[in-house]
Amino acid sequence: MASELFQAIESVGREKGIDVEVIIEAVQDAIVAAARKYFKTREELASRFDRESGDLEVFALKRVVNEVVDTDMEITLEEARKIDPNVQLEDAIELRKPREELGRIAAQAAKQVIYQKVREAERENVYGEYSDRVGDLVNGIVKRFERGDIILDLGRTEAALSKKEQSKSEHYNQGDRVRAIIINVDRAAKGPQVIVSRTDPRLLMKLFEMEVPEIYDGTVTIENAARDPGDRAKIAVRSKDRDVDPVGACVGMKGSRVQAVIRELRGEKIDIVQFSDDASTFVGNAMNPARTSRVTIIDEPNRIMEVIVEDDQLSQAIGKRGQNVRLASRLIGWRIDIKSESEKVNEVEQEMARMASIGVPLEELAGVGPKLATHLQETGFTTVEHVAQATLEELLQVPLMGEKTALRIQESAQQVLEEYQAQQPAPPADPEDRSEETLYEEGNTGDETVTAESSETEETLEEAPRDDALEPEATIPAVGAPGDTGGEASTPAQPPEPSESASSDTDSEAADTARSDRRG
Repeated sequence: MASELFQAIESVGREKGIDVEVIIEAVQDAIVAAARKYFKTREELASRFDRESGDLEVFALKRVVNEVVDTDMEITLEEARKIDPNVQLEDAIELRKPREELGRIAAQAAKQVIYQKVREAERENVYGEYSDRVGDLVNGIVKRFERGDIILDLGRTEAALSKKEQSKSEHYNQGDRVRAIIINVDRAAKGPQVIVSRTDPRLLMKLFEMEVPEIYDGTVTIENAARDPGDRAKIAVRSKDRDVDPVGACVGMKGSRVQAVIRELRGEKIDIVQFSDDASTFVGNAMNPARTSRVTIIDEPNRIMEVIVEDDQLSQAIGKRGQNVRLASRLIGWRIDIKSESEKVNEVEQEMARMASIGVPLEELAGVGPKLATHLQETGFTTVEHVAQATLEELLQVPLMGEKTALRIQESAQQVLEEYQAQQPAPPADPEDRSEETLYEEGNTGDETVTAESSETEETLEEAPRDDALEPEATIPAVGAPGDTGGEASTPAQPPEPSESASSDTDSEAADTARSDRRG
């Protein structure tokens, strides 16, 4: 029949989930530590536990030799055969130690060793259980708070939700139930070994897997997710079945599925976008709700692309503090350079102007032959401007280039550049950029503009055919700013000559009046 001590060991093993052999080994190590502390010897001590009787034997191991050099570690053959007649040279013999002499201090040391061994065994069990569960969703209850960290009770062990893994929009009280994702299991941690997170993108993916049956059965897959915890998130999904809309499946009827995830994340907004193998199409979807005009891949090996949007879409595409473009970049795994249409047009115009600035071939510079021109172009000096603006050290990096040749070529390039700039016409002054004071100094006021426009109107009217009977010339107003000597003088219109019909009517009226007077 098993001893009471062994039954107690079995009970502890079942409660803590620890193998009985591990606890027995811990007890044996504890007795050895206590005996070493009590006897204060250099002997190699060991112990043995008897499961039937519950006895613990403590003994010293010594090597059998002909001549003893170290009494703590060796024993003569003659003395050894008094204990065991069958012992031979170089064998190890056990010399029992009195266990009854072990005092209270030794027992306390044994207790500490047992406690330490049991704790180590517990931690190994926790590591073995949770190390393969990294990325899984677990439920915990808030147990206590430690310097900003939240300690969760997972049942058999505790988990730590550190401050940096907590969402800024979430606050918890003791006893609250929390869902979190396991991100690490630390074997050497002093506190809880299981580290959980509420900010990891995998939490978003696991929550959708719980809410969307199509994701759980594999019809719809989540390709990637990016989060700005507590504020906004983006998730990319694709469907293996043509008849299943991945975005609609995640949204659910009247948004029921996505709303359940939003509630769990305390109101975090979620953009669900459709995944595409084509990077240009994928980034167009990822920039939602902004609309992209075109996408250009700048550097495919380094995964850099340029996205052009309409001017009125630029602020929405960038998002608050760059949030939208930042999340889209994380989601697709490319660096995104976003520009508006007007910015791109200006950039192209500047580049075209730079490329067309000087058309002088390099061979026409003093001291540059065909070979040297080829070396200059291979080194990066493709235009006269490049050569003129380069330093002497940069030019000396060109093969076959000496210091004198470099100075002569640079002087020639600068001379060609100055001649070219001198031949260019001065840019016309922009009237809109001139100040009001300058306009008054030149004698030009606001009336000048009116005069110029009126003069053009007058010339147009004079050139156009008109009907003298309907629009007499006298109805055209005289134009021209008074005191304006800078422009052409405007001739005022003359009153029209009376027509024949108008003269005949006047004479008849005069004659009738005269006859009436005579009769009177």
